Amino acid sequence: MMTDDRMADIYAAVRLGGVNREAARQALHLLWDQLGADGDPLYRSVVAHHLADVQDTAEGALLWDTRALDSAFVPGTPLGEGLLGFLPSLYLSLADSHRLVGDFDAARMQLALARGHANVLADDAYGRVIRAGVDHVATLLEAESTERVAC
Repeated sequence: MMTDDRMADIYAAVRLGGVNREAARQALHLLWDQLGADGDPLYRSVVAHHLADVQDTAEGALLWDTRALDSAFVPGTPLGEGLLGFLPSLYLSLADSHRLVGDFDAARMQLALARGHANVLADDAYGRVIRAGVDHVATLLEAESTERVAC
C-alpha cells in the first residue's frame, strides 16, 4: 500500500464517510478536481471508487464506479502493480452497482471479470474480503435482487 501524502489525503477523506457522507463527498470531489484528467491513474481510481461508496443513489454509485474503472486504463500506459491488485475490487463494485440499478446482464459480466482478476489477490484479509464480496454479489444476482445490502 502506498503511504505518500496524496494517498493519506484520500484515506482521510474516506474516513469522513463513516461520520459525515456529505463531508466525505466534498473532500473526495476536491481531490478528484485536484488530480485532474491527467492525474495518477491509481489515485483517480481510488478517489472515484470511494466517491461511489458515498453516493445516495444507485445511479450515482454506478457513475462513479464506472469512472473508477475507466480511470485505471490510460492508453499507452501499463497498469501498475497497485492497479492490478485493485482491479478485482473495481470490477466487484461495478458489478454491484449494475445489480442495484437492475442491469443484471452487465452485473454478471463485471462479476465474471472480478472473479477472473481475483487470482492476483493474496490470501490475506483484503483478498478474503474481495472474494467473499464476489460470492455475496453472485448470490444477490441469482435472486435478481436490487436491494442495497452491506457486502
